[in-house]
Amino acid sequence: MRRLLRTLLPPATIACMALVAAPAQGASGIATAHGFAPRQLLVKLEGQRHGQAIGLGPGVGVREAARALRRNPKVVYAVPNYIASASAVTPPPYDPNPSPFDPNDTGSLAGVAPEPSSGSGDWAYKQWNFLAHEASEVGGMPVSPGGIDAPGAWRNLIERGRPGAAGTVVAVLDSGVAYRSLGTGFRRSPDFGPRQFVPGYDFVDHDRLPLDESGHGTHVAGTIAEKTGNGVGVTGLAYRAKLMPVRVLDRNGLGDALDIAKGIRFATRHGAQVINMSFNFDCGKEVPLVDEALHEAFEAGVVTVASAGNLGSESCVSAPATGPRVIGVGGTTEGGCLGNYSLAGRGIDLVAPGGGVPQDRCPSVAARPIYQVTLQPKSTKEFGIPAYYVGTSMAAAHVSGVAAMVLASGAINPVLPPAKRVEVVARKLRQTARDLGLPRTQQGAGLIDAAKATGTFPVFVDDR
Repeated sequence: MRRLLRTLLPPATIACMALVAAPAQGASGIATAHGFAPRQLLVKLEGQRHGQAIGLGPGVGVREAARALRRNPKVVYAVPNYIASASAVTPPPYDPNPSPFDPNDTGSLAGVAPEPSSGSGDWAYKQWNFLAHEASEVGGMPVSPGGIDAPGAWRNLIERGRPGAAGTVVAVLDSGVAYRSLGTGFRRSPDFGPRQFVPGYDFVDHDRLPLDESGHGTHVAGTIAEKTGNGVGVTGLAYRAKLMPVRVLDRNGLGDALDIAKGIRFATRHGAQVINMSFNFDCGKEVPLVDEALHEAFEAGVVTVASAGNLGSESCVSAPATGPRVIGVGGTTEGGCLGNYSLAGRGIDLVAPGGGVPQDRCPSVAARPIYQVTLQPKSTKEFGIPAYYVGTSMAAAHVSGVAAMVLASGAINPVLPPAKRVEVVARKLRQTARDLGLPRTQQGAGLIDAAKATGTFPVFVDDR
């Protein structure tokens, strides 16, 4: 890269940039005032398949160097290494009196006495997001206006011999996952099985142990595939899917475009069928290196899902939700309304439960969060079921879990080319979504319905 740049660019530009001798390997820090890694550019030249990172010498301005490079017609792009952040409404930084984790948790809420479950499972009293939105003739379960009918989907998959989306692999690009114990500092979440994971990678610390240091990634992974029937905590959607932990966010929920692109490519190369991305770049930021990796994932047949971002953290639907072939997800509440954090824009494809306070026009005031077992604040070995995880991070995880269930359901023609398979999964999610009566820029196709998405279809009629 350095030799090519010296060949293509005039000496004055090279002198201005003061290129370092070797390509940059990762962000050495985050320029919080600008939202990008210091002394780094992501650059692609004509003829290259995708861009690379280059380091800049001391005192060289990132924006100035990018502008200088873009003046050359042989430079396809030159952009800062922008920073993404986790898309959950920010929890309190520290709870001095965290509620203890109870392995026999009943699923009840403080001050609410649960009624008999009628065989529905104790999880049902906490996980409103998984319930059907209207009474069913079978099951005798509670209902929730904001639910996606996971029990109906579970029945469908059991009938087809793929319970819990067995045989699928979902990569969780996030802050890591509490997937194993390590020494005295890390413990595996008690609601994950030890054989539930396939090897992942840590692109923050550059090792093969993508362990969570914030809790965000563990919470997201829990919604996708937490265990069921184990007497611990709550449950996940695709509870027999394999999870691939790929750490691209640090303990503060921040990660750069270079690491994220590497994470997408890792997941694609190592057999992921779905990639969940519960993070966002700032509004309007171009991340072509990430877009290239997303396009490669699409061509390889990987379904990619991303949070749309949260009002307050972002001001518009932003990358990677706006990336090529990505399913962008907004957030809904227990009352089946949009969350007051959910953004509107052309990048919204679907909405899914994110919990929290509804927008003003909602007739329901129900505002519970999304409950999953995850790390307690400032701990890597103590777990709880916190009541502050809200946002489109949580919503994206629901869509990823249901996408894995659709792949396992037999509703997708196995002879389809990889890219076509992605298109059909996305179409089935859209066609079976529940219309909330909102503009498409707010709800996309509507609220996902797991039971309908995994239900009976004409035999591949739409898969041409």
